[in-house]
Amino acid sequence: MTGEGMIEGGGDGRGLTEAHRVLVVDDQADVRRALSRALQSCGYVVEEASDGIEALTKWKLDIDLVLLDLEMPGMDGYEVAQRLRSDPGSRDLPIIMVTGRDAREDRLRAVEAGANDFIGKPFELPELKARAASLLRMKEATDAMKRARGELEQLVARRTADLRRALDESALAQRTTYAAHLDSIRRLAIAAEFRDHDTADHIERIGVFCEHIARHLRMTPSEVETIRYASPMHDVGKLGIPDAVLLKAGPLDDTERDMMKRHTTIGARILHGSPSTLLQMGEVIALTHHERWDGQGYPNGLKGDAIPIPGRICAVADVFDALTSDRVYRPAMPHRVVYQSMESERGAHFDPAVLSVLLDRRDEFEGIQQDMRSTQTQRRNGQ
Repeated sequence: MTGEGMIEGGGDGRGLTEAHRVLVVDDQADVRRALSRALQSCGYVVEEASDGIEALTKWKLDIDLVLLDLEMPGMDGYEVAQRLRSDPGSRDLPIIMVTGRDAREDRLRAVEAGANDFIGKPFELPELKARAASLLRMKEATDAMKRARGELEQLVARRTADLRRALDESALAQRTTYAAHLDSIRRLAIAAEFRDHDTADHIERIGVFCEHIARHLRMTPSEVETIRYASPMHDVGKLGIPDAVLLKAGPLDDTERDMMKRHTTIGARILHGSPSTLLQMGEVIALTHHERWDGQGYPNGLKGDAIPIPGRICAVADVFDALTSDRVYRPAMPHRVVYQSMESERGAHFDPAVLSVLLDRRDEFEGIQQDMRSTQTQRRNGQ
């Protein structure tokens, strides 16, 4: 069938954008010309290829969509589609398979080879335009997701590099572990203050709560001191979370929630590899403070004693202070309600022994919290 007879019901509509480039692959010159004219009438820029070998070269010309004939001598459309899908650069490139075959098995084979859609011969221009526009919108969405992921990864890498450089400089400059502790916490508090005062105050309180829990669990004095200064780094990975997600005044959607969960692994990467005992424990806490006693936490689904004790301690202190504090997305919960909620999670979310330290000494922890909030408010007000 000639190219002039391939398309029925022409039109003069425009495509999504003149920037879109379509590659027409067909061994018949008249068919290619007819398809090219039709696509150009829709506003697309068209490249042509007379066989599969030429197609596998020309897709690199910033092609957005491939219109691929199934029946070609030598390398047929199935093989071309498979090769495009095997190349990381063209793996997501939309492909419309053009075929005169109506057999179900032929179409299934086209999909298995990598085709996103197929059109039977002869076809009408409105159908071609609609299918092309749909796949181009899909490609735009995919490209946008790739750009967003790339930007996020660059942001994390940049902030990680900045913080790692600061921590490395601190470790080299200090002669004692205690001086390294104080310097690291000071840097962390400064970084948090730039983004969220509530978070900065929260991480300071977490250190004191973890210190008290560790002491009542009869950890060694060295361990108590280390967890005091390491636990405020539990959320350091939030430096790699975009402000639109971190400071959102409302519930997070599934995508945003998954992005927020990444702060555990981001934090661990930031703190990884330091010779400092403080930063080594900080890495452990950053990675494990959202694990659950029943194994249903993240990022690694650790269960029971497999969760390091610093992570278990920080989990109790973090939830207690977070639920009893105002957040951009909700007001603080009453302490009585928080205690009931945490008790209901004994042996599920929380290590029973660690939780008992908090619940058996609730007046002590509330007093610490109240005194620290008062001091923090006065400091912010310059008093």
